[in-house]
Order: sequence, then C-alpha cells, then structure tokens
Amino acid sequence: MKPNTFTDENFATEVLKSDKPVLVDFWAVWCGPCKMIAPFVEELAGEFEGKAKVGKLDVDNNQESAIKYGVRSIPTILIFKDGKVHDTIIGAVPKVKIKKKLEAAL
Repeated sequence: MKPNTFTDENFATEVLKSDKPVLVDFWAVWCGPCKMIAPFVEELAGEFEGKAKVGKLDVDNNQESAIKYGVRSIPTILIFKDGKVHDTIIGAVPKVKIKKKLEAAL
C-alpha cells in the first residue's frame, strides 16, 4: 500500500479530523536521510492499513504545515491523535522505533 500524500490543502481533513492516529513523514526530494526511511513509511502504510493513516508531506511544496508544526529539520515524523501531536521523531531512525511509537498511539 502506498502512503497517503498530505498537503497544506488536505491537512486539516486528512490529518487533524481523522478518527484514527496519523503518521506524517515531513520530507523533501533532496533529503538523503528521508530516502533512508521512505521504505519504512511505505511498509508501515501497509501494516497499519485500517488501524492508522500513514502518509508523507513534501516540505518544499507545503511549507505552511511544516512551519505550523515547527519542523526545522527533516526527516521529521509527527504522529497525530485526535487532531493533536501525540509524538515526534526527528532524523532517520530504525523502522522498529517508528512502529513502536505509532502502536503507542493506537
């Protein structure tokens, strides 16, 4: 399963109003560490299908959301629950760490 694509336009509907926890991977095309965790995000999208939403937000094209949530370095993963930031992961980390934090939000 492909991760969702989040944008400034759909952020409120897809992320903040979601009835399930949402993992948002803030990334950019030119970011090396972002490429390292991209496969993890794709795998988690499949593993958590129906339980949580998993998606990516390109910070170059969606600066409003990145600024609003204080994303200063990428990759940054924010896990939202009930419209609020539940957890934050900064930098390229092992998949197991991301998975544990997402499970904690379920």
